[in-house]
Amino acid sequence: MRLISWNVNGLRACLGKGFQDVFHAQDADIFCLQETKMQPGQAQVDCEGYEEYWYSAEKKGYSGTALFTKKKPLHVVCGMGKDEHDHEGRLITAEYEDFFLVTCYTPNSQNELKRLDYRMQWEDDFRDYVNELDAVKPVIICGDLNVAHEEIDLKNPKTNRGNAGFSDEERAKMTELLASGFTDSFRYLYPDVTGAYSWWSYRFKARQNNAGWRIDYFLVSNRIADKIKKAEILTDIMGSDHCPVALEIDL
Repeated sequence: MRLISWNVNGLRACLGKGFQDVFHAQDADIFCLQETKMQPGQAQVDCEGYEEYWYSAEKKGYSGTALFTKKKPLHVVCGMGKDEHDHEGRLITAEYEDFFLVTCYTPNSQNELKRLDYRMQWEDDFRDYVNELDAVKPVIICGDLNVAHEEIDLKNPKTNRGNAGFSDEERAKMTELLASGFTDSFRYLYPDVTGAYSWWSYRFKARQNNAGWRIDYFLVSNRIADKIKKAEILTDIMGSDHCPVALEIDL
């Protein structure tokens, strides 16, 4: 089974930059999007052969997630069932016979960490949410989790320490999430690989110089980690400030 996750940073813009070609070429069983930045009906994706699910933010042009799947899920839920988190279109859960798939766009802590307190509450509630799912059947989490976990996961760790996405608090929450029963699929296969990033600033020719961050993930329940066949960062694919990430897993 092949899964793709991509923060498209505005799907309408990405559609004008070759999104459809990528979608069809990847031929994923499940294709997840974050930061769609659109309301239902504002754009159409040619997704014949897929079931499609959308979760838009109430604020127009902001956040939003989508899920395309060849196999119809048993059940799909938008949000995590907590009012304080369920207005920004950040979470879609699809239940299949053998696993749950959760696509997530984690809130950014923003400049000067002004949204850090909310981010910390999100992290705790999200961890509780996926652990409740994991008690039922294995979970695959994908998406832009808005944190570079370790120094190896970004180009300039020393100068970025304390910034949004690389604060001690955010990194600690990722450590807690993994310790609660999840495996980072990319580091499972490539524990020591450097220069592997999924997001680059639009400034300072960051992508050209590969001055990036790895903030897009596939995490899986520990008990299915041995089923991972491939974990890829598709850096050659343009169209967003993020590139897609992929997982192949034999379930």
